[in-house]
Amino acid sequence: MNIIKCAVPILVASAILTLVGCNKGDENKTAAPQANKTATLKVAATPVPHGEILKFIQPSLKKDGVDLQIVEFTDFISPNTALDDKSVDANYYQHIPFLENSMSQKGYKFTVAAPIHILPMAAYSKKIKSMDNVPQGATITIPNDPSNGGRALLLLEKAKVIKLKDGVGVKATTLDIVDNPKGVKIKEVEAAQVPRTLDDVDIAVANSNYAIGVGLNPLKDSILLEEKDSPYVVVVATRTGDEKKPEVQKLVKALKSEETKKFMLDKYKGSVVPLSN
Repeated sequence: MNIIKCAVPILVASAILTLVGCNKGDENKTAAPQANKTATLKVAATPVPHGEILKFIQPSLKKDGVDLQIVEFTDFISPNTALDDKSVDANYYQHIPFLENSMSQKGYKFTVAAPIHILPMAAYSKKIKSMDNVPQGATITIPNDPSNGGRALLLLEKAKVIKLKDGVGVKATTLDIVDNPKGVKIKEVEAAQVPRTLDDVDIAVANSNYAIGVGLNPLKDSILLEEKDSPYVVVVATRTGDEKKPEVQKLVKALKSEETKKFMLDKYKGSVVPLSN
């Protein structure tokens, strides 16, 4: 009996040690995958060129531990709505004036994670070959959102088609036109639809991403092109406070890599202009 009584504590102690050892082994087994865990990053973008560029960097981000999920939208409003309601972690499609206007209008708390490239705005026509030949009473379509509409009006002023109120700058609207020597009619339509109006109007002033999307090359097909030093730089935007997250920084690094810059230049032939740094 004494032998049995002595053996019980020994057996119990042995069992406890065995369980502890098993638990440690289990902890080690679960710790290893966590160290190599892939971070998911959802990024909203318009399909061309931003969605295409994101697809290009997907493999390199995968190797860097980031599962890039691209959420495509065909309008300029939804990507910011999705970022605000946390449906996505970042967006990549808009230039700084558009972002600033959206934050002012909607109260969004967004931050620029990094500037990436410029998409020159341009004017296109199937009816005239030069802005010197704009006919009297011509119909011109421009984007209907404030920042891109003002941008289009500045381009038309550059071509001396209209004259804007002094100092109005990027906030220009059709109400700021003070001289219209040819009596042109300016129609404001949703930005994505501007290139699709070309059969019905004399001139369409369109964002490059939407022009590229319908097969137009701003460098080859336009009759008026915005300067390359344009302030309308396209950026990666996040909710304020998320811009320093490791997966966001890896996204920025991939977008600004020399390989991605070469892809932009080779594929878009200068209609997407990557920043030098």
